[in-house]
Amino acid sequence: MTFDLVIRGGTVVTGTDTVRADVAVRDGRIAAIGTGLEGTRKLDAGGLLVLPGGVDTHCHIEQLQEGGGADEESWSSGSTACLAGGTTSVVTFSTQFKGHGILEPLAEYRRRAAKAMVDYSFHQIITDASDEVIWQEIPEVVASGVRSLKVFLTYDPLHLDDRAYIRVLAAARRAGAIVTVHCENYEAINWRTEALLKAGRTAPMYHAWSRPKMIEREATHRAIALAEMVDQPIQIFHVSCAEVAAEVAAAQARGLKVWGETCPQYFVLTAGHMDRPGFEGAKFMCSPAPRTEADQALLWQEIRRGTLDVVSSDHSGWCFDGTRGKKVNGADANFRDIPNGVPGLMARLPIIFSEGVSKGRIDLNTFVRITATNPAKLFGLYPRKGSIAPGFDADMVLWDPNKRTTLTNDHMQHVIDYTPYEGLEVTGWPVATVRRGEVVMRDGKVQAPEGSGQFLARGPYDMIRPRGVLPDGFDAAEFA
Repeated sequence: MTFDLVIRGGTVVTGTDTVRADVAVRDGRIAAIGTGLEGTRKLDAGGLLVLPGGVDTHCHIEQLQEGGGADEESWSSGSTACLAGGTTSVVTFSTQFKGHGILEPLAEYRRRAAKAMVDYSFHQIITDASDEVIWQEIPEVVASGVRSLKVFLTYDPLHLDDRAYIRVLAAARRAGAIVTVHCENYEAINWRTEALLKAGRTAPMYHAWSRPKMIEREATHRAIALAEMVDQPIQIFHVSCAEVAAEVAAAQARGLKVWGETCPQYFVLTAGHMDRPGFEGAKFMCSPAPRTEADQALLWQEIRRGTLDVVSSDHSGWCFDGTRGKKVNGADANFRDIPNGVPGLMARLPIIFSEGVSKGRIDLNTFVRITATNPAKLFGLYPRKGSIAPGFDADMVLWDPNKRTTLTNDHMQHVIDYTPYEGLEVTGWPVATVRRGEVVMRDGKVQAPEGSGQFLARGPYDMIRPRGVLPDGFDAAEFA
């Protein structure tokens, strides 16, 4: 039997198995796994690992800005960075501006995303829980295939108070969506920030001082407790330390549908990176802030335990130079007025493979689970994405586990003018990326046509179905 493409001679790795085999593709999907398979086209994977294409379920690409325009990272440049790094599917963010609805920005975001070269879906950010948004627009958005909502418990102008957060949880429960949460205490951050600025502590390094670990831990505890009250599944975004992971683990031990995610920056950056002369520390500012090397070691323990089961990039790129990015408020801006976020679309898989697999902290199968299989399952993309098996989309990355590379911004292929990982040596590197049976990257050169990505509509799925356990048996979400 002849196939469209056969990847030959590689070691196929999934979230559970590692086997030497050929992978055959027909009509953009995996058709067979075996030996001696023949295809119209062949791709030699001798000496390489064949991994599922990466699934990055937390990244900001061309996100709309209030007042017009969008983030500097475009769908074209962002897709290029993803494919260069072995990521074939992303879930990004459609935003809402306070005082407005969510339908119009989502329509504009869909229009922009039509230029994507990666396959994509969206989280819908909710910043204004008005009656119209809660009762009319959220059900419409979820029905259109956007089956996840994002809320911020901090940040102006994104912050939701507890009452608004509860309303979003209830709306998600009624519509059948998962809620993702940025957990930091809004009032505590503002209080510490005001005190730091009055004390003259304005440099980028004080960003970390403004939001210590207990601020993230408290908000995580509160987010979980309120989700438990509503009986609504949630994912805690970008867990930075073991104290926060412990809140997730405690919820999981009670049987709650709570999941935890972390990001590469929390394994290789520390708060000390922000303590640099002048404005240089701004390159490493993100929220929650990076912690310490001791915290990094404890996060790996939580990965091995399965408490944290997804590693996303949280790519939120802002150029260092120019007037739009980190210096939008001037090169002498205090830490409060410097845009948060670091770029990482391309770097995600190489860093986690190198720090995890190459250094013996996790095995190959765990690496696949946290970067592809688990995010695909949690966000309703499985069994189309996230593994290598007959019937799945033929999304794969050929990986050289022994290639050593020193990261530079040229490798990243994003539009951002720096990488916080400049000079970091990694072991393990993507050699080729296959998206739905087409070779879209080879030896760092991306060759996918603009607009060839596909929107991934997500229907209902059991993983995020509420447990049916409510205080006193009373379902308040049906009434408020």
